[in-house]
Formats: sequence, structure tokens, C-alpha cells
Amino acid sequence: MLAVLGFATLGSFMLLVMRKHLSAFTAIMLTPIAAALTAGKGTKLGDMIMNGLDTVAPTAALLLFAVLYFGLMMEVKLFEPVCQAIIRATKGDPVRICVGTAVLSLCVALDGDGTTSYMIVCSAFLPIYRRLGMNPLILATLAAMALGTISGTTPWGGAATRGISVLHLSATEYFVHMIGPMALTGLAIIAVAYWLGLRERGKLDPEKLNAYQLEIASGEAFEPVRADWRMWFNAALTVLLMVLLILEAADLLVLFMVAFVIALLVNIRAIGDQQDLIKRQAANAVPVMILVLAAGVFTGIMTDSGMIKAMADAALAVVPEGWGNVIPLFTAVLALPLGFFMSNDAYWFGVVPVLAESAALPHSRLRSSGGTPIGIDANEIARAGAIGQILHMMGPTSAPLWVLLGLVKAELGDFQRHALRWGVLVSAAYIVFAVITGAISVT
Repeated sequence: MLAVLGFATLGSFMLLVMRKHLSAFTAIMLTPIAAALTAGKGTKLGDMIMNGLDTVAPTAALLLFAVLYFGLMMEVKLFEPVCQAIIRATKGDPVRICVGTAVLSLCVALDGDGTTSYMIVCSAFLPIYRRLGMNPLILATLAAMALGTISGTTPWGGAATRGISVLHLSATEYFVHMIGPMALTGLAIIAVAYWLGLRERGKLDPEKLNAYQLEIASGEAFEPVRADWRMWFNAALTVLLMVLLILEAADLLVLFMVAFVIALLVNIRAIGDQQDLIKRQAANAVPVMILVLAAGVFTGIMTDSGMIKAMADAALAVVPEGWGNVIPLFTAVLALPLGFFMSNDAYWFGVVPVLAESAALPHSRLRSSGGTPIGIDANEIARAGAIGQILHMMGPTSAPLWVLLGLVKAELGDFQRHALRWGVLVSAAYIVFAVITGAISVT
């Protein structure tokens, strides 16, 4: 009953958002509340919502200060020299622009923080997309796939870190076998970018494209940027912030709060001007915060009501007897829909341990086709679970996604209609690469 109700809730949410019957903010709250009432758990609804909010409140606060910090950096044009260098390299060609978007997204995703990655990619490429009339959903799609591949796989990226910790794994043993499929998936994303660039090139106005290419060649496309001491200070502060972030010197929220205060004092001295900047950036930050809090309601109800566990158990039950040796492959396939709909905490701490325990136990349901007991290495389950991160970055519970949608000015439904076809394709390729390289086994 709970499993059916859970799947119905997820399907209803997708239908309401993609057909634009409800906004993402209202749908992500109303569908699980209706499901909880249907399941007879109305008396516990308040507690479940509060538990969900407790899990996402630090993330919401982190996103607030991250948006404020990078919004300030964009206003003072910190990234403008980098953007101009990238523009010169692309020479105004849509194919090069799309490939450049993919390459930059793959590189900046190494820092593990989705909000930071999206901010950098959008600051570099979004003005180009706007100038040429290119579809910004291409940028969003490539950035989300790159983040899911790199940040979702690396041991320091957050998602896999949860799996490594909850399953008590060696980070080295887990990651070494994932480097090959991760690199191959990165190449697949670049191939998708090339194809999208070719399609976009055929849609653009040739006269506008030629005019822009001439502007780049002559230097007229750029406004001169004067590198004063403040720009160098901002660059040093941002680099220091990234280093401390990677080293985990302090909580991310603390790092961004302190960095924003320092940057604000250095770049804007007048109190009135500081307040004006915060008001301007609040237009970007507040919608992100309320959507993250709404996602907390969704995950809190779905998890505490037992629907998530029931869905995982139901999915595992469809594995035919004697197919125990394909449990890692089945986990990778199952990770795609579950990763899309679930928060990383609920997925990695709630579902993955159940799958790993079931795969490790040599009971009759998981005997191989030859009748011998199967004991699947937990590392394989963790690797298989990480493959679902590409679709997770496109799902409603991915907090950085709301930042990305705010930057490109796109609705969730429009983004998912464009991105999911490529996300599913690249995720399927990731599974194939993992099997070929031996990261997950099928024998």
C-alpha cells in the first residue's frame, strides 16, 4: 500500500509540474501532504514536516549566503576577465560555446559544491547564450549532467561521501574503479554538447551570428575591465574560499557567511549601498530558499511515513530468484528514478544500506543461477548508487538546481522536459561504462 502510494505521489508531482497545473513550490508540498492524509498519518503530519525542515534548513541558509556572495562577485565583475577569455576561445560559434560549457562545467564540478559550480558556469556563458539567442536550457542541462557525473561520483562531492560513510568503505577502494567510467561519461557529455551545438547553430540567425563573431574578432564585444586592488582581493578571497571548502576547514555555511561579510565591507563601504545590494540579491535568494524548504517538506513526509522504504523494498522484490549476481546492475538502474525523486540524505542513508544489506546476505533469494550464495561487495552498491546522481541533479530535491533555474530564468517543468531525455541517455551510458570497466559486476 505504502509503495503504491509513494509511486503515485511521485507520478502526480511530475504530472502537475510538467503540465504546469501547479507551480513546483505548491506541488512539492501538496502531493506528499495528500499522500500522508490518504495513508492515515495525518496526526503525525506536523512532526514529519518539521523533521524534513530540520534536514534542509542548513542547506537553505547555505544557499542564501552563497547566492549573496556570488551575486556580489558578479556585480563587481570578478569573473569578467575569465568570461572574455572563454568568449574569445569560442569565437562565437554555437558548437564551441556548447562544448566549452560542458568542459567548464566538468572542471568546476570538481570542487563538489553545486551552487558554486552553477554560479561560475552561468557567469561565464549565460551572457553569450542571451546575446546570440541560444536556448539557456542547453546550458542548464549540460551543467546539471556535469555536476551529477563529477560531484556525484567523487568521494569529496557529498553524495558518494554519504555512501562511503554509511557503508563503512575505503574512499580509495571505492573511487579508483570509478575514475574510468566517470571520465568516459564526461566525454559522453561533451559529445551531447557537440550535438546540441550543431542543432543550435542551424536555428540561429546567420546575420546575428556573423555580426557577433565580427564583434569578438575586433574586440568590440567586450567592455574594458580594470583590474584594481579590489578585483585582486576578490579573486584571492574566492580562491581561499574554494580551498577552505575543499579542505573542509569549516562548515560551508560558516565559510560563505564570513566570506560574504568580508567581501561586502571591502567592496561596498556605505551602509545604504550595502542594504541596496542585499535587497537586489534577495530577489534571487528568497525563491531558492522557499523551494528548498518546500523540498524538505516533501522528503520529510516521504521518509518518515515509510513510503521511501516501501518503494525500495518493492523495487528490490522484482529481482527474479537466481538473479542475485545482477544486483549491482539492478541497483544502478534503480538509482535513476530514486535519485531523481529523493534527497541524497534519504537515498544514501535510507535506501542504499537496505540494498547493500540485501545484496551482501547469502540468502536464497539472492543465490546465483548456479545455486551458490551471493555476497556482493558493498563498494559495488555504492558505485552503482552514485550513477543516479545525474538524474538527481535534475530532480526537485536537488537544492542547487533551484539556484540554476533562477539564474537561467526557467521553470522546473520546462527544464525537465528538455534535460531528462539527455540525462537518461548519459546515465544509461554511465551504467554501460561502469559494467565494461568492472566498476560494477554482472557475474
